[in-house]
Amino acid sequence: MKRFAQILSIIFVILTFVGAGYIWYHHGTVSAGYAVVPMLFALVSILFYRQKK
Repeated sequence: MKRFAQILSIIFVILTFVGAGYIWYHHGTVSAGYAVVPMLFALVSILFYRQKK
């Protein structure tokens, strides 16, 4: 379960950077949620990983 949380956190961090790049590519005219929502899931999975550690 710990390994699963680690993999999820890595995926969501990557999605956060992809979302930030998407926002930057469109000069900030799209919603910031493209980067914020994956970051929230990344934080939750990182917290879950640290609890299991």
